[in-house]
Amino acid sequence: MIVNQRIKELRKLMKDRGIDVYIEITSDPHQSEYVADHYKGREFLTGFTGSAGTALVTEDKAILWTDGRYFIQAEREIKDSEFVLYKMNTKGYPSLLEWLKENVKDGYTIGFNGEVFSEELVEKIINELTDKNFMLHDNEDLVGMIWEDRPELRAEKVFKLGIEYTGESTEDKINRVRKYLYEKKADYLVLASLDDIAWLFNIRGRDVLNNPVVISYALISKDKAHLYLDNRKLTDEVIEELENEKVCIKEYLDIFDDLKKLEATSCVMLDKSRINRKLYNCIPSSCKILNEVNITTKYKAIKNSVEIENLKIAYRKDTVALTKFFYWIDKNVSSSELDEFYASEKLEEFRKEQEGFIEPSFDTISAYQDNAAMMHYSATKEMKSKILPRGLYLVDSGGQYFNGTTDITRTVAVGEVSEEEKKDFTLTLKGHINLLSAKFLYGSTGYSIDVLARIPLWREGIDYKSGTGHGVGYLLNVHEGPQRISQVYNDVVLEEGMVITVEPGVYKEGKHGIRIENVGVVKKDISVDADQFMAFDTLSYCYIDRNCIDKSLLTLDEINWINDYHKKTYELLSPYLTDEEKEWLKEKTREI
Repeated sequence: MIVNQRIKELRKLMKDRGIDVYIEITSDPHQSEYVADHYKGREFLTGFTGSAGTALVTEDKAILWTDGRYFIQAEREIKDSEFVLYKMNTKGYPSLLEWLKENVKDGYTIGFNGEVFSEELVEKIINELTDKNFMLHDNEDLVGMIWEDRPELRAEKVFKLGIEYTGESTEDKINRVRKYLYEKKADYLVLASLDDIAWLFNIRGRDVLNNPVVISYALISKDKAHLYLDNRKLTDEVIEELENEKVCIKEYLDIFDDLKKLEATSCVMLDKSRINRKLYNCIPSSCKILNEVNITTKYKAIKNSVEIENLKIAYRKDTVALTKFFYWIDKNVSSSELDEFYASEKLEEFRKEQEGFIEPSFDTISAYQDNAAMMHYSATKEMKSKILPRGLYLVDSGGQYFNGTTDITRTVAVGEVSEEEKKDFTLTLKGHINLLSAKFLYGSTGYSIDVLARIPLWREGIDYKSGTGHGVGYLLNVHEGPQRISQVYNDVVLEEGMVITVEPGVYKEGKHGIRIENVGVVKKDISVDADQFMAFDTLSYCYIDRNCIDKSLLTLDEINWINDYHKKTYELLSPYLTDEEKEWLKEKTREI
């Protein structure tokens, strides 16, 4: 098998350099979740195509770690290779750090590419192995050395977002950052995370598929704002705009030398989880380091009124496209030509009809029946299933519009559904309603309210091995921090203006997968004495399939919520539909 041949070639390079353990992670020099094809070394090495995973190779072992979204997919994709799946956060499977602590012996050398490893991860490895006498080999990309026909980096033009979309100028954003630097008595802020840089400079690009970011670095001081990128991507118009906003444009790799020249007594602010080891090592060791979440990450998570109003437009456009798509599915499901991949392409066609659409916000998950049990399943032209007129079909998709980024999931009946499917769907819906309609005290985090979506499922002995919700960017990454709704602890308070998904589900291998996802923006609700309550204002309106609901499992409040949601859905979308589509949607949204 070709993967085993790649392992063999990697082991030869490791032996030549005296490396005992080599680690290949899913990352790029900017610690991006979704990376350009050029940086998909872990996928190249393992054959596993999921967006998250870590590979480790020794003389006689090959291990792949991934999370619960990908257990089924990973097992399938590595089954004929030497790689063995280690399930993250699962009893019986050590984590990467635990494995290193147990298996690294005195005198070992651990190898990795320091250009894509975060400084935080490297320090965690060092701290975990403090009692070991080991060495690091972090200055070579060994997987890159065996990677023939490695994809080139994209070099499409950068574009600027106007104030009508951002609600705040680049100059004002930089001044906000400088004010924070002053408060923290810091001299510099180093940014390597692409979404932070795109937000700060109001620039967008096409360097990473589905993520409209620009491969770049930034260095902000009290009187200078440096932006480092491939200057060939800039038009004269963008250069003029940036220079008018007092931005100094430099070549992408210049930052390495510029960091080496920082004053020895400087105080440098950065986020070790989002800066690579190679870049970090350029900062003079005498500098004081302030390690914290990038202030730009916190700022951009709270959407301003202009962004929120634009997002409402984006979601209206997106759900119009999705409604037209489901109408088309309903009329064509009996066709022998309908399959998952064809359906995903058709959905993109409907989105392209919407004004201001740029590209999908991630690869569409178009999954029929048991394929939907793989949370991040992706059909291809070569590998896809027919969609037959029975059972359930799940679509998780989104779009990038000038008005913002969208993400929505619906599971619909494409024919007769079983009692088990109806029950699982209804339990998922109950969890969804319970969280999306909740009121919670200000100061609550996604960690503290995650349980609200799980309670109806837990009562039946069902759980899902993923988070319940993630932040969503504005014409940026579909997964955005620092806020999230998850059982994994986090202390990020849900602030007014934060946009976040609510997406519980049921995933039964060999049977079906069900997920219902809407997006809400955190808002202030009632205030009682000293207590400020918060709630979600729903952004996404698309019908929830009544044919999948077991009404006997619903409370009166839940029935009223569904009827109210459907009333709003029809009112919002019907003006943009044909007469036939309107009548179809009226039936789909009638009271239950």
